[in-house]
Amino acid sequence: MKQSISVFGLGYVGCVSAACLAKAGHDVIGVDINPEKVRLISDEGRSPIIEPGLEPLIHEMTRSGALRATTSCREAIAQSDLAFVCVGTPGDINGQLNLDALQRVCREIGEALRERERPFTVVVRSTMLPGTLDNTVRSALLEGAGEAFEPRLRLAINPEFIREGSALKDFDAPPFTLVGCEDVATADLLRLVYRSVDAPFVHTRISTAEMVKYACNAFHALKVCFANEIGDSCDALGADAQEVMNIFCMDDKLNVSPAYLRPGFAFGGSCLPKDVKALLYAAHHADVGVPVLDAILPSNRAQIQKGIDAILATGKRRIGMVGLAFKPNTDDLRESPLVTLVEALIGKGMDLRILDRNVSLASLTGANRQYIIEEIPHISSLMCERPEDLIEHAEVLVIGTDNQDAEKICAQARPDQVIVDLTRSARGKRSSARKAA
Repeated sequence: MKQSISVFGLGYVGCVSAACLAKAGHDVIGVDINPEKVRLISDEGRSPIIEPGLEPLIHEMTRSGALRATTSCREAIAQSDLAFVCVGTPGDINGQLNLDALQRVCREIGEALRERERPFTVVVRSTMLPGTLDNTVRSALLEGAGEAFEPRLRLAINPEFIREGSALKDFDAPPFTLVGCEDVATADLLRLVYRSVDAPFVHTRISTAEMVKYACNAFHALKVCFANEIGDSCDALGADAQEVMNIFCMDDKLNVSPAYLRPGFAFGGSCLPKDVKALLYAAHHADVGVPVLDAILPSNRAQIQKGIDAILATGKRRIGMVGLAFKPNTDDLRESPLVTLVEALIGKGMDLRILDRNVSLASLTGANRQYIIEEIPHISSLMCERPEDLIEHAEVLVIGTDNQDAEKICAQARPDQVIVDLTRSARGKRSSARKAA
């Protein structure tokens, strides 16, 4: 279904979006305050930016009449039912975003909508932090259009995932098409707009969509620094950096996969802490700077401290905790962050009970039995056998492991009991009055 679309901001994202939307069969009008950009597109069919394949596409789309450009916001709004906002949101030296251009454009769009009777949809492609669409964008639009227009205003955030140098290819086949909006009708409209795009269509909450772009880019930056620090360590220790990372990337079960990328609690166990420490030791002794790797263990300790602080903040003394091993479905207590948390709470005078069916002194053998006897014998006396015993004892229920016992305990918890969910599982998110983490 053909849509009449205006694209505000003819910089990198705006030019690519306008040309590709026109190629997809829509009627597109680009808008920019720079008359030279408008002249290049409308009069000469040329691209204001350098991007492989973009200029021939703009030339083709302008010749066909599917794409044109203007400096007039009113003209563009009058000739469209859907506006994509692609203006820049630059950051200052401290990282704070400059939203002046975004506010100005939205205010102008609002002013052009003031006399409009039909609904209008504004979709923001600019990168912006959670809360910006609901606060800055909505308020600027209504400042221009008047509060009476609010029932006819539809808003969405649609982050772009295009890379310079491969933008046309990325537009046609991104990892996903992400849309954050409050209503299904707006999502369905954008589903039609992107019907030719080869990617899963993801409709989510506005704040989630705003944050995903930052999560992606932060991870991309982290990967570059990680690979470089591993490369530096390889060079110093006599390993082939390229071969190491090529083999590393062959693992799509753990390394290049969703594994370990679910927000939860701190890591532990017999491998990760030991191996990170060993790598840091070797790098430091080779005089290799590895600031990203250096930050891993302090970051992990900060998660444990956050859990301790959340429990202490309840002001209650009787604590019942689900889980003690470093992860579900194991009896391994070595480097368990839950053991560290328990010892800290004991030191603060808390009255604890712990439920972990995999950790029973009677059934433990080998290194795990030796560890609990020699290193944490005081904790064994705090173990209980049934969920009911934990519920009866506790004022605060701490979910340290996501399992069936945790599910049962959350379901049976009394209204007066506080739940601190360290695993951040969905079952821990009942009501704010019942959750303290």
